[in-house]
Amino acid sequence: MYANDNTEKRFERDIEAFLLSEKGGYTTTADKYDPEKGLYVNTLIGFVKKTQPREWERFAKIYSENTVNQFCTLFDNACDTDGLLSVLRYGFRHRGIRFFVCFFKPETTLNKTARIQYESNVCCCVRQWHYSKDNRRLSVDMLLTVNGIPLMALELKNQYTNQNVNNAVTQWKNDRDPREICFRLNKRVLAYFCADHTHVLMTTKLERDKTYFLPFNQGSNGAGKNGGAGNPPNLDGYPTSYLWENVLQKDSMLDIVRKFIHFDKKGKRLIFPRYHQLDVVRKLVADVEKNGTGKNYLIQHSAGSGKSNSIAWTAYRLAALHDTYNKPIFNSVIIITDRTVLDKQLQETVSGFDHTLGLVETIDEKKTSKDLLNAINNGSRIIVTTLQKFPVIYEQVDSTDGKHFAVIVDEAHSSQTGTSAMKLKTALYDRNSSLKEYAQMHNTTEEEITEPLDKITEELMSHGQHKNLSFFAFTATPKDKTLDMFGVTTAGKKEKSPFHVYSMKQAIEEGFIMNVLENYMTYHTFYQIGKRIEENPEVYKSKAIKQIHRFVNEHPQNIGEKSEIIIDTFLTTTAKAIGSKGKMMVVTPSRISAVEYFQKLKNIIKEKHYENIDVLVAFSGTVKVSDSEEEFTEQKLNIRKDGSHIAESQTKEEFHNHFNILVVAEKYQTGFDEPLLHTMIVDKKLRDVKCVQTLSRLNRTHPDKKDTFILDFVNTADEIKEAFQKFYTVTTLSEEINIDLIYQTQHQLADFHIYTKSDIDNMIKIYLSDNRSDYTVFGKMTSALQPVARRYNEKSPDEKYNFRRKLRSFVKWYGYIAQICRMFDRDLHEEYIFCQNLLRIIPPETTLMMDLENALQLEFYKIKKEFEGNITLTDTQGTITTAQSNSTALTEEQKEPLQEIIEKINQTTGGDFTEADRVILKVLHDRMKEDKKLMKTAKSSDPRIFMESIFPKSFDTVAQKSYVEQTQAFTSLFQDRQKYQAIMTALAEFLYKEFTG
Repeated sequence: MYANDNTEKRFERDIEAFLLSEKGGYTTTADKYDPEKGLYVNTLIGFVKKTQPREWERFAKIYSENTVNQFCTLFDNACDTDGLLSVLRYGFRHRGIRFFVCFFKPETTLNKTARIQYESNVCCCVRQWHYSKDNRRLSVDMLLTVNGIPLMALELKNQYTNQNVNNAVTQWKNDRDPREICFRLNKRVLAYFCADHTHVLMTTKLERDKTYFLPFNQGSNGAGKNGGAGNPPNLDGYPTSYLWENVLQKDSMLDIVRKFIHFDKKGKRLIFPRYHQLDVVRKLVADVEKNGTGKNYLIQHSAGSGKSNSIAWTAYRLAALHDTYNKPIFNSVIIITDRTVLDKQLQETVSGFDHTLGLVETIDEKKTSKDLLNAINNGSRIIVTTLQKFPVIYEQVDSTDGKHFAVIVDEAHSSQTGTSAMKLKTALYDRNSSLKEYAQMHNTTEEEITEPLDKITEELMSHGQHKNLSFFAFTATPKDKTLDMFGVTTAGKKEKSPFHVYSMKQAIEEGFIMNVLENYMTYHTFYQIGKRIEENPEVYKSKAIKQIHRFVNEHPQNIGEKSEIIIDTFLTTTAKAIGSKGKMMVVTPSRISAVEYFQKLKNIIKEKHYENIDVLVAFSGTVKVSDSEEEFTEQKLNIRKDGSHIAESQTKEEFHNHFNILVVAEKYQTGFDEPLLHTMIVDKKLRDVKCVQTLSRLNRTHPDKKDTFILDFVNTADEIKEAFQKFYTVTTLSEEINIDLIYQTQHQLADFHIYTKSDIDNMIKIYLSDNRSDYTVFGKMTSALQPVARRYNEKSPDEKYNFRRKLRSFVKWYGYIAQICRMFDRDLHEEYIFCQNLLRIIPPETTLMMDLENALQLEFYKIKKEFEGNITLTDTQGTITTAQSNSTALTEEQKEPLQEIIEKINQTTGGDFTEADRVILKVLHDRMKEDKKLMKTAKSSDPRIFMESIFPKSFDTVAQKSYVEQTQAFTSLFQDRQKYQAIMTALAEFLYKEFTG
């Protein structure tokens, strides 16, 4: 009979059976729920009397009458003042008496009293919880309590009766009154669940139709693995049994209450960990407990997946972690980040868990490296800082022998392979442990090694991984070096993979982030470049191509055409999105372009009298645009309606509150969370990680946000797909990088015959003699390098250019190798130090002997829509090949004649500018060149005024006249506005130079 029972009650009984088992940890209750107090009063009072008899006795003397009611009233008042979460963790005080309503599991076994107190908690599972004082028939399927306090509530549905989690959502929204004492935010119940056989949803706040339930699933392939939304089959039971077996099990539930749930005071919301966050933190902790310190972990969690909270929870758990001897496993947890937002969030989150850990030490821009030094030497439990502060203090950190550190890296990328990362390890590594390894490498004992060791040996010992340092790297877009440094190798395989994955695919399918590729539009710019000069000089191809592209990008014709499209896109798309609150970001290729776009957009808005469009610009430093001696800064350009200037630190807030278009150059392309950002205009080449990070600024969700839109002037749909596909599911490294290839680069440098082993030895002698009292060392190093610099200067421009490229590559590549292994190759390390200093001494080569900008002219220009639709990604693993090209495949670059480079560019950009278009251009040119008045005006006018204000009127007159005379030939000119603009701009520039030349 029972086997055929497929009712909802059967589902309830199965869950209850586990929770009431020894594994589950709950009991039933005979107590009666008081809906007015929102408590199982007898259970709560019984717990307090049993665990805190003296406090209760003292309280009862103060309130000899209505003692129980007085206690319940004080408990309720404390919940109103501090919130239930705080009361559960820290209790409440009254007249000098401190009461606890819950005890949590101690971190160590030293305090037997704390263990007994924890075991005295009364955790109950209640089926059909009748919660309302007004309607006793209303009930919730299941309630979990601690000491009579309602904590977790579940509505359960059964697909076999044609119901699922969506029916449970409707029930929570429509049938549960948020005004009930038990349903008020942070007053009683902390989390509400909807569960059926295959899916789980949860929320922490009931507010009728506005209630927002989040998925609480593992992922289609299981937690921490590559997959999409949903849950995998469970051969041992329900696909959703993890909810009651792993999450709501008594010890787990109390652990979540104590160490995970966080009340955001600013947002007035309870933050409950999403399943992937809970899972990654617990798996990281479990692995450290099992394997000890010294391992590296890579966590690939999608943008928008809540990495800030995941990092905060990880930091707290690691800081509180103890070994079997009840000693802290880590002396300090150090978080490396460049995001001040995370600093503040971390401070609030961790301090909300446990006051005994002390405050989080945030070493931000207001503090110095000395503050970091003090925090490390004083053993601060959690330190938040930037990587750049370590080079200043790495030699001054107290002995770290026997100490262990957890280093959490936020957005781990190439910064982890540079000098600052090396200094971090030098500051924190266990010297004694490395000394043993050094002795073994040299077939000797530690006692036989003469102290003090020289600087070279000390540096060699700091390289590679160390048993006392554990790295936890969080990123959505792991690069090859990130995977090689922090990834794990599966047995029997060469590839390296992340320790834990929450993929972009899963985040999109679960609705945590928007799919930014669903509405994508690309334009292609067709243009023809010509030379203004007769000669055909030889220039370096890569440098010339970059300068030619910059010439086109910053050309007034390009900026003007695209600005018109940008404003049109804002009016037709952005302004109507997100309940008319949509905002736009314009990503430009340079600071000059950003300023010119900003000015052009402002001019269009002013000329056409558009209202409710306000533009901001974001860039660093000062900028001079062409034909202007004025220097611009972000603060100088950004002005409020009242005329006051906006400081850089205020740009983000002003954009959110008062502006709706933000033009950026290398700012706000990472770590910028603006849910109202709907549209992005891309006028910059984006590749790989940078592409995903930039476009992901749009993926934040908002209740009114239905879609996003990207208009891309530069990248093709295929290029965008290729960039995203690597990071859509899980990213792996095909095989470990061959570090021995560094020796090839070393030999290639020797082939230039610019420095010798003797040069290296001379410089290293000086380097080793460096001490604080010798003020001549720096000058001596420069003098030792001067003969080498002289030899360098005697080389041809081509040799100098290629040598410097190879030198930079060697320094960068060795810095990476030093992070992943200890080679103990003294000769190689000495050459690295020598090359590092030589790179600073030799002058940067001049690769272009002429100003190409003045040698070029834009002959034709046209922009045309190329693609519109959804860029669809496939469910395949993203594999990255090794980055050997960083050091070994760096070939010498040859020069090519300028005209050949121009022709190659024109082949790809000239596009479909027809012969008829060329005829139109020639006719108009010849007619306007004869205009003496126009010539006179050009000679007395500023070029920009001529081209933007004077010339368009004359051009229109001549074009209209030509149309009347040759209607068929000139029809296309007036049918295609972009062609009209392109020809007019090209002619304006060309004629201005002819008139004034």
